[in-house]
Amino acid sequence: MRILRWSSMWLYALIIVVPVLFVVESSFKNLATLYENPLWPSQGLTVSSYQTLISQVPLGRYFLNSFVVTSVTLVMVLAFGTMVGYAVLRLPKLPAAIVYGGFSLGMMIPTQVNMIPSYLEMNQLHMVDTLYGLILVESAFLMPVVVFIVGGFMRTLAKELIEAATVDGANEWQVFWHMALPLSAPSIASAAIFGGVIVWNDLLFPLLLIKTNNNRTLPLALLSFTGQYQTNYPVIFAGVLLASIPMVILFVFLQKYFMAGMTAGAVKG
Repeated sequence: MRILRWSSMWLYALIIVVPVLFVVESSFKNLATLYENPLWPSQGLTVSSYQTLISQVPLGRYFLNSFVVTSVTLVMVLAFGTMVGYAVLRLPKLPAAIVYGGFSLGMMIPTQVNMIPSYLEMNQLHMVDTLYGLILVESAFLMPVVVFIVGGFMRTLAKELIEAATVDGANEWQVFWHMALPLSAPSIASAAIFGGVIVWNDLLFPLLLIKTNNNRTLPLALLSFTGQYQTNYPVIFAGVLLASIPMVILFVFLQKYFMAGMTAGAVKG
């Protein structure tokens, strides 16, 4: 059983690592070399894909757009999501279950179902082709995920601590800010990582709402290298690697809280 367990772990690691290595190695090939030898390293490695990406695409602008959309969306959903999670903690059982269940139901509705209503609503509000319109839509669809993670964790907090703080004279805002939020740091970090990856890599809503080049996000910008008859895969792979750097940095800084939040709240305390 020990050999089987370790073999399974190594097999799973290979399944994860091999595609990543393929993307990294392919980004240093040109298109002809990639078609000739797609699976194995070649001697003709080059940085031409990165040069093409930097020269043909205003990466700084697209990085800034993605950063603004992702950061503002995370601030909004974490601010309101933690408040909803605290409300779930403080409300009686039935209202808390209704609130928590209502937000959880939002994750069961496929995003594609809401494409047309979302576009029509943003069009009526004159927010099509604007970053703040995209932020509002991203926030609306990310909110159920944040409430599910943070609210599920806050429901496991000992209510005796909250009641002791209120007895000592703390108001609701003080209890929320000084007790609920610090105790929920692992779940907030997990929600930030999950939400950040979802928004940063999202292509559906930028493709639906963004029309001009200046407002493009990174995933939408990389789509410009795909064509009807030919796709420049090395350039796309180079863009994918560059676009993944902010998410890697985010995980490195929050990994301690993320690992704690993976299992936190799974069992009612």
